[in-house]
Amino acid sequence: VENLSISFFKDGYENEIIKNISFSINSEEITAIVGESGSGKSISSLALMGLLPKKISKITSGSILFEGKELAHLNNKNFKRIRGNDIAMIFQEPMSSLNPSMSCGKQVEEILKQHTKLSDSEIKAEIIDLFNKVKLPNPKRIFKSYPHEISGGQKQRVMIAMAIACKPKILIADEPTTALDVTVQKDILVLLKEIQKETKMSILFISHDLSLVSELADKVLVMYKGEIVEQGKTETIFNHPKDNYTKALIAARPSTDVRLKRLPTISDFMEDEIDTTTISKQDRTEHHKNLYAQNPLLEIIDVEKTYISKKGLFSKNIPFKAVDGVSFKVYPGETIGLVGESGCGKSTLGNAILQLDKATSGIIKYKGRDITNLKNTALRRLRKDIQIIFQDPFASLNPRLTVGTAIMEPMKVHNIGNSETERKDKVIDILNKVGLESSAFYKYPHEFSGGQRQRIGIARTIAVEPKLIICDESVSALDISVQAQVLNLLNDLKSQFGFTYIFISHDLAVVKYMADQLLVMNKGKFEESGDADDIYTSPKKEYTKKLIHAIPKGL
Repeated sequence: VENLSISFFKDGYENEIIKNISFSINSEEITAIVGESGSGKSISSLALMGLLPKKISKITSGSILFEGKELAHLNNKNFKRIRGNDIAMIFQEPMSSLNPSMSCGKQVEEILKQHTKLSDSEIKAEIIDLFNKVKLPNPKRIFKSYPHEISGGQKQRVMIAMAIACKPKILIADEPTTALDVTVQKDILVLLKEIQKETKMSILFISHDLSLVSELADKVLVMYKGEIVEQGKTETIFNHPKDNYTKALIAARPSTDVRLKRLPTISDFMEDEIDTTTISKQDRTEHHKNLYAQNPLLEIIDVEKTYISKKGLFSKNIPFKAVDGVSFKVYPGETIGLVGESGCGKSTLGNAILQLDKATSGIIKYKGRDITNLKNTALRRLRKDIQIIFQDPFASLNPRLTVGTAIMEPMKVHNIGNSETERKDKVIDILNKVGLESSAFYKYPHEFSGGQRQRIGIARTIAVEPKLIICDESVSALDISVQAQVLNLLNDLKSQFGFTYIFISHDLAVVKYMADQLLVMNKGKFEESGDADDIYTSPKKEYTKKLIHAIPKGL
């Protein structure tokens, strides 16, 4: 790729998104592009695939040479021969990339039919072989399964099988592990490396997570605002970064060794205002002594949640325990970290505490009072005290309501503020507290970035003045740098308003940074619990060791 520039057009205006970038991908090499959302990573990769949206964008200068052939202005008919065959792509979100109305096997079959002359039986055998190669359990069953019948990690493996079906020379992997558990992420990275060695293809790996990239790539390109600010061998970039932006990306991920008071953000590095204050073991011990001298705010006593699954019309009901007899206490001002892989029961437990999906048995006490079977009015009063920040802020905001209206709505329900004007002033004050401008009050959710939308979700949660907030994977879909800002914000709000958090996540580095106590959950039960730092330093159970081992450490 030489001096490539790409522009987008809107209302007669031309906006240059990619600015004069140059890089090369060598054969049998893994090259990574890192940077935040909006830095131009995905747009650059779409250009390599000839997938730029035709009517609103174009390559304005530069060239893309593949095996000596110019791709920059190749027509769609000729690109179709290359796409999927020589250059293939794994997209970020497998659920929206797979066709929900076709079985997984049929979707891979389509590609092989288009690019090969194999017979139907040969194609089926090839797909089963591919499914084995990407380590899918029971390939014959998954061949017939629809996307909704398999897990997130399995869907991503089907996407990888589809991408490598025609043995491409270059595989583009666009954020292929973003929403996956840390252990599944590790499996996918190991799998990509194995496939790359076996098939001798090159990989262009796109990510916002530098630690992740360090375990995979031979070479790294760092993108910022449409430009490549630094590129070189992975070891050089990690051990001797030159650009401030690269230094910021490396430092923004919470460390598992040092407990900083505040996580450094991109702007801290750009303005050279890095706070290196750490929280010592002594500070932490003193804080915990005061914390646990209080009465608990919340008590969970032997809580179970059982679902009944029906296999067929005349078959027996099969009970499934999503939460299996768990007990713990949460103290005022504490952050409890709840970690585990997808399907371990974390969110089910959160929903039971919120009374969104009532527990099958057990007792939940809030401020010493049993809240397990509260009815309408009492339940509504409780809703004010126990709130949730959701994983996907866009899905939890009404696209037809302005941000101001969305935040004021629950305030009206809970009689907060005596008038519309008072509520509006309070909302604008809260928006400022979460780092948004007053003008956000009049805008709609689609006008904001992912990180800004998460701030709106936090603003709406704190507007009703809760005591306990459940953060359910509330930073998992954010860029590393935006994640640092949101985690700092949650800690600031905690000390300002005296919040108590139950922090649910599959990202152990994040949970360790946030949590006082850690609960490790597996198959509905607690494997291990205790001080977050102690569990990290010396985990007792194999499952916890496996989770910690899977965290990308950086070089």
